[in-house]
Amino acid sequence: MGYFSTTKTIGILGGGQLGKMLLNTTRQWDINTHVLDPNNLAPARIGSNAFVQGDLMDYQTVIDFGEKVDILTIEIENVNAKALAYLEKKGVQVYPQAAVIEIIQNKCRQKEFYKKNSIPTAPFQLFGSKETLKDAIVRGLISFPFVWKSESMGYDGYGVKIIRSNQDLETINGGGCMAEDLVNIEKEIGVIVCRSVRGETVNYPSVEMEFHPTSNQVEYVLSPARISKTIEKKAQEIARQVSIAYRHVGLLAVELFLTKEGEIWVNEVAPRPHNSGHYSIEASYTSQFEQHIRALLNLPLGSTDNKVSGVMVNLVGAQNHQGLVHYKNMEHVLGIEGVYPHIYGKKETRPFRKMGHITIVNKNLETARKIAEQVKETIEVISI
Repeated sequence: MGYFSTTKTIGILGGGQLGKMLLNTTRQWDINTHVLDPNNLAPARIGSNAFVQGDLMDYQTVIDFGEKVDILTIEIENVNAKALAYLEKKGVQVYPQAAVIEIIQNKCRQKEFYKKNSIPTAPFQLFGSKETLKDAIVRGLISFPFVWKSESMGYDGYGVKIIRSNQDLETINGGGCMAEDLVNIEKEIGVIVCRSVRGETVNYPSVEMEFHPTSNQVEYVLSPARISKTIEKKAQEIARQVSIAYRHVGLLAVELFLTKEGEIWVNEVAPRPHNSGHYSIEASYTSQFEQHIRALLNLPLGSTDNKVSGVMVNLVGAQNHQGLVHYKNMEHVLGIEGVYPHIYGKKETRPFRKMGHITIVNKNLETARKIAEQVKETIEVISI
């Protein structure tokens, strides 16, 4: 391959916690890595061979960075896709491909892609601005309630809001957006698909995601999902359909709605390591991070089976706390069997900021879920 213990280099756009966890594999395999991030204190700055501070959306910055690596990947979608397209033409292997990122980084474009490729998704209408959305409501073309989604820069619950009244409309941002039918959801589930350069594809088992009612962030991820074999088969088929349509290289996290009527609709996707796959570090034979590196290097993909059931708990900043972080009561959960903390290395906490996660593994999923709740109630991510 030429990447092990050599000067050949993988570049990562983004140095957050996902980049940091990708580096666990590259350090283990002695693969040279460069990381670009706007924050000089980014979590991935330590594990990389070279860290560059710079704007991920700046065309020339991304080109200058990308020209020094052999393979370029991402840990966040908000990067300059035009720069990636240029680098592809210059011979840099960019995975996921620039065309894939360009579609996925815009939620409106994503929805149109699903419609074009006959992929089941919630009914929606697109609008060029907040004003045109308001006009459609006045004209009776849209009725409350519905889900508003910003076309860009939406993540971790941001850029998404249930609109129940004109008053709610005043709280949303301007710019392009969509109005999506409010789905009668039974569960939110996710499937991570990985595709190598040669086209080998594997799927992880479906996971179940439980969301925080205020922040709309994922609070717990359960693997395997508590769904029937029929629903599991259907979810896997739809995730594979999405993967085939994109023809991506690397990971693709497919978020799905399971409706009360038993239908499965695609919500959105992420072409990178994803919060819904963190459990795989301890619970799977091959973690999502190792799998992504395998795909980039065109190595045989690893087993996606679970060794044991797992539940992941997100550690986020407590409300009313901002400043230097302190993980209160962490020592109280370290003595519990099957508890694995991951601290991301962000020095400053703020309300609902992702600061780490804890995975709980157990042969019994319900036992793991109970321990996860105990862990969530014990640890507080506060400021000093």
